[in-house]
Amino acid sequence: MKACEQRRSLDGQYARKDMSVRDTDVEKRGASLAGKRILVGVTGGIAAVDTVRLLREMRRHGAEMLVIMTESAQRVITPLAVEWASQCEVITDWDGDMKQLEDVDAILVAPATRNTIAAHLHGMQQGPLLMALSAARSRNTHILMIPSMHADLADDPVTDDIVERLRDEGIDVMWGDLEEGKRKTPNHEHIVARFAHGINSHSKNRKSVVVTLGGTYSPIDDVRGVQNTSSGSTGYAIADELYRYGHDVTCVVGRTSVEQPTWLPLCIKAEQPDEMLAELKALSNDEIHAWVHAAAVLDYVVETPAEGKLASQQGPLQVQLVEGAKHIQELKEKVRGSTRIGFKLETGIKQRDLIHRATAQIEHSEMTAVVANRLEDLGDSSKPRGYLVDKQGSHFVLETQYDLCDALRTIIERGD
Repeated sequence: MKACEQRRSLDGQYARKDMSVRDTDVEKRGASLAGKRILVGVTGGIAAVDTVRLLREMRRHGAEMLVIMTESAQRVITPLAVEWASQCEVITDWDGDMKQLEDVDAILVAPATRNTIAAHLHGMQQGPLLMALSAARSRNTHILMIPSMHADLADDPVTDDIVERLRDEGIDVMWGDLEEGKRKTPNHEHIVARFAHGINSHSKNRKSVVVTLGGTYSPIDDVRGVQNTSSGSTGYAIADELYRYGHDVTCVVGRTSVEQPTWLPLCIKAEQPDEMLAELKALSNDEIHAWVHAAAVLDYVVETPAEGKLASQQGPLQVQLVEGAKHIQELKEKVRGSTRIGFKLETGIKQRDLIHRATAQIEHSEMTAVVANRLEDLGDSSKPRGYLVDKQGSHFVLETQYDLCDALRTIIERGD
């Protein structure tokens, strides 16, 4: 109670200062955990100090939480800090309400000590967290455990046996990298992305999706080339959204200037247009439900690249460019029946003409929908992020990148 009273007192203090953003607030970054009731278990080990970052990241994606801390965890981080980060009730001991037995959508245990893991496997009831885990096992609730321990303990064959048994029970176990002689806790963003994917993968209408992204490159010689500009940020944002919502995502990646999310399971590098098309044709032999063509594919490529390096200071250089293959057109016959979303970038035209050209692309290449943009609008926060045009010729304004990702995910899940 004291912790709650202190938090309320702090909230009141901020209100008197009329601050628009409170110390407890987080910036919303998605809704993949919205409407989900999550039980978070915090056990002993120095990795418990990362709990604050992890809980706040969960809230950024909409999670509603109940936290249980073991006695040993409370010696590493205080319940007050955990309550501040989670903005929810923190259970530290047995209580009469037994809220830990309430039905939850998923359980995250981070960090998970070997003692806690082994006790769960053997049905021990030494505290409210172990009781909650036993109840979850009987309900087939999704569980993610994040072990954190010294390398010698992690490499113990008994640990391998314990982890294998957990996975046999359907529990997801996520190890961090080996650093400084320890298997440390993975990045909190990575944990939350994988956790959301695991929960949502059990939902209906989960699809296998290919997303192309980034720019493409055509060599002039071994050191020079022609390239279009695309950071890859939009494609990665779309792939991230789909992954967090439980879809099976494969990225085919050209040249990018932004960091790849480490949690995306399969990213195939293909920087040249022909390489990218070959990868897409190979993937079309699998059962792919949806294709998102966010990559900026060169319309013109170098006809005959030179071998080695062309000598410099030799006067004008003539490079013959020829029209490259249109990926969405080349794939039309092979992927007919799947959901297909393209992107259309134009410049110097009116919105009406932009929509008309997007509609023409849909008809010509048998696309499900096209995201249309004007070059001069990109980067201008006062302008929409783009326009979504569908097969019926209707168009919808996409104000933000979040709107874009949400709209494409909705189309893919509907199977339009």
